[in-house]
Amino acid sequence: MDRADVVRYTVPGRPQPVGWMPSREGDPGRKVSDMSDERRRPHRPAPYADLTALIDAAGGRTEQSRAEIAAATAHALVSAARGDSDPDRLVGLADSVGIDTLAELWRDCDPASLPGVLWVLYLLRQWCRSNPDDVARLWRDGEPYAPADAVVAGVGEHADPDDIRRLADSVLGGAYRGDFAVALERAAAFFRVIAAGRREGPAMREPVAELALADRNERTATNLAAAARAWRDGTLR
Repeated sequence: MDRADVVRYTVPGRPQPVGWMPSREGDPGRKVSDMSDERRRPHRPAPYADLTALIDAAGGRTEQSRAEIAAATAHALVSAARGDSDPDRLVGLADSVGIDTLAELWRDCDPASLPGVLWVLYLLRQWCRSNPDDVARLWRDGEPYAPADAVVAGVGEHADPDDIRRLADSVLGGAYRGDFAVALERAAAFFRVIAAGRREGPAMREPVAELALADRNERTATNLAAAARAWRDGTLR
């Protein structure tokens, strides 16, 4: 995503992108000093503990190895979910390792890549859980202007904060339990409704900033839709 499409997200010790909401405090997770064992693992769905170790190991790596770890972890997560009897653990991954850790790993990936769209889905869940009232307001403002997208996303026209929280969990859970491409399309539709809410909202306190964020939301939706097509084509990496 455009790194400020949903919220401002910062990682301790790293430059802060431009946005509009401060980050929450998070557990940076444990460090793993040697990744050689993970690299030698046979190709199989990775256990949950292995996934969290891979994620936590990203800090302090070179740019090339960090990119490799990001891609490997994203593929391992999706693969693990298909053979996991409890994919809800993966939905709550950010709660286990810290959203800061996922940001360090995936935030700078190509926004239309597999790690890039997983980052969007986790950040979407974080935003909806942290600011459900604001998200619900934007949804209600935008839904009349994007009714078809509202249907695809799966939220009613009078969405309340609980509806918004359930949507975020449902979209991320659908990526692991159901059709990955459908989950991405639902997220894309959600961002289009939010963009409409920013543009058409009756009381924009900062019109220039809101319109800029609406454009970013639209770009995020475009990237998610492109990733959904690539998933169906077998080319999403």
